[in-house]
Amino acid sequence: MDRGKKLTNFYGNKNNKIYMDLKDIVRENALRYLPAKSLFRCFGVCRDWKHLISTPFFAHNQSNSFHSVSGFFYQSQAGLPSFMSLDPVAYGVPDPSLKFLPEPVDIRSSCNGLLCCQGRTGYKAYYICNPVTKQWKKLPKPDADHGSDPAVVLVFEPSLLNFTADYKLVCAFPSELDGYEFEIYSSEKRSWIISREICFSERKVMPKSGIHVNGTVYWQTMGFGITAFDLNSERFQLLDSVVGTLGMRNGKLCSAYVHAQNLVVNMLSNTHSNTMQMNSHAKMWEEMQPKIHVDISLPASSNNNASGRYGYGHGGVVFIGGDVVLLSNGNKFYSYEMKKRASKDLGELDIDTKAGIVGYVNSLVEL
Repeated sequence: MDRGKKLTNFYGNKNNKIYMDLKDIVRENALRYLPAKSLFRCFGVCRDWKHLISTPFFAHNQSNSFHSVSGFFYQSQAGLPSFMSLDPVAYGVPDPSLKFLPEPVDIRSSCNGLLCCQGRTGYKAYYICNPVTKQWKKLPKPDADHGSDPAVVLVFEPSLLNFTADYKLVCAFPSELDGYEFEIYSSEKRSWIISREICFSERKVMPKSGIHVNGTVYWQTMGFGITAFDLNSERFQLLDSVVGTLGMRNGKLCSAYVHAQNLVVNMLSNTHSNTMQMNSHAKMWEEMQPKIHVDISLPASSNNNASGRYGYGHGGVVFIGGDVVLLSNGNKFYSYEMKKRASKDLGELDIDTKAGIVGYVNSLVEL
């Protein structure tokens, strides 16, 4: 008999988190994973939540925690920017036309909550903004002539160590030496720098095809090619490409198109396959298996190569990022979630077919 012994407390101190109220658990462990529009709706829960969500520290945590594609910015036929939400209840911005900017703009690129736009007056300055908070910054004039339709790519990777957004804007522009050069704006240095690297190639870079994946910027070129520019080494590489629109999935560059109601996705697996020894089985691109059947009525076409970005009449893939795919049939748009294997009709949009469509993350990131 051990009646004289005290029972051991296996449950710990009652101040432990297992005794927290549900609202406190949600506040500390769940709120930062919500999109910006949903968080603004949480203002009405209580004064404590409103104060928390309004702090710069929370905005920093949310921008590092929420990375889901929330919708797409595009240019309407009236020339105004507009926003197509994947879920209007959860995702949105207060002013899709971006009238808070000092002049009318054209949308150029987007990355992790930040949007790059270009003004239509003067020297056509670049603006970096967050459409949720309406914060914006005007970049200084580049040293090079980027042309009327610049091949710019915004590069922004949220970091726990940086409370302000540290981003780069990269432009591939035609060189006087019959090729392409690269000019880079760094928010940290607040200046433009033209790289010493020159890409001597007759391939023409397609302006709205650029994408950033793991420190490298890729552009599609005319003739099924890809120009790759490594931001760390500032070296370029010409790659063979496959049919489709460039995107990113599982942290890798991919290319996607629809064929016979199947979504075909190829992943970049080996950028050096063309330098391998003879009879090597190494391939530059690996097709994702099994193919995904897309239950969407798209017209048959033999010209699905990146048609989604440059003309919406071929039923091509407009965008692929993570598990989200945007498809088009003329001005009719559909979203498809690869993980859920579910499609959604986004409706018919009054969109300028010459302008690009950029994916957007509903983030609170601060400039």
